Amino acid sequence: MKKYNVGIIGSTGMVGQRFITLLSNHPWFTITALAASGRSAGKKYSEAVAGRWKMNSDIPENVLDMIVLDANDIEGVTSKVDFVFCAVDMPKDQIRALEEAYAKAECPVISNNSAHRMTPDVPMIVPEINADHAQIIPAQRERLGTKKGFIAVKSNCSLQSYVPAIHPLLDLGVTKILACTYQAISGAGKTFETWPEMVDNIIPYIGGEEEKSEKEPLKIWGKIDGNKIVDADDIMITSQCIRVPVTDGHTAAVFVSFKEKVSIDDLKARMVNYKGRAQELNLPSAPKQFVYYFEENDRPQIKSERNLENGMAISVGRLREDTQYDVKFICMSHNTLRGAAGGAVLMAELLCAEGYID
Repeated sequence: MKKYNVGIIGSTGMVGQRFITLLSNHPWFTITALAASGRSAGKKYSEAVAGRWKMNSDIPENVLDMIVLDANDIEGVTSKVDFVFCAVDMPKDQIRALEEAYAKAECPVISNNSAHRMTPDVPMIVPEINADHAQIIPAQRERLGTKKGFIAVKSNCSLQSYVPAIHPLLDLGVTKILACTYQAISGAGKTFETWPEMVDNIIPYIGGEEEKSEKEPLKIWGKIDGNKIVDADDIMITSQCIRVPVTDGHTAAVFVSFKEKVSIDDLKARMVNYKGRAQELNLPSAPKQFVYYFEENDRPQIKSERNLENGMAISVGRLREDTQYDVKFICMSHNTLRGAAGGAVLMAELLCAEGYID
């Protein structure tokens, strides 16, 4: 496989740090540029994150002395890389402008940000679910006036816990979904040290999360129509999103109704036997098994399941019949691995393997 030089825009934040830990020993990707805001630009990376490194492992040696570039120095960054990962903390309109500027400079952008998720010709890819949405990239390039540059985005971290479990069931005619998510504090870029108010606490509101949880799955399950992706229109989704005192790992309580009635055993088999394009291509970050099912009544649990398959698997349990919907179950995934940086790295692997990044 060809080797690629990659940059990380927003490298000093929590997701940027997670990108660094995932990419430092990646078989295909080599970090050759780190960028952040003007406050960090010009500093060694170790100086830029001094007192702010939030990963459990030490800062990888290969980036310790790397000089952080200004994220707005597009020419300086793009001269060093084949493509970039973007995880900046900025207002959405500024993120949209920055990502388009990189794309127009003929630098593909693999984004962890939400700014372009609902842009009709920007694919929002979960590699096991809608890898075919990459086929919209030529239409996006035509709009941008580029030959190589484009933007592809990763979906919201919370729906990565339950959308993968529902996807193998879609052909049964899913009609209604209720999803209540219980989200870790790392989803807000926080730790208990930086957010002591979360200790022994629950906050029943996360700004923007419920809207994303209700809209983004419809784009993931949508179809390409000409130069845009058209959302699925035959599924109704409602959600509530709650912040809970957990470091890493989002849990979801899910209720689903179908047009067709199917046995619980068949639903379980569909989940655990499902494989997507990431498994077919044997991508480096892809879990060998995408969805795990646990028969114990008290599983899945955050501590025992969040790191399955290097944090890239989905865990499901307590699948049973419901009195209002047809079935209900519990799902869980690692929000900064499968849900954030890891999902973006897997998407980049897919796009490289399929020839979209050259």
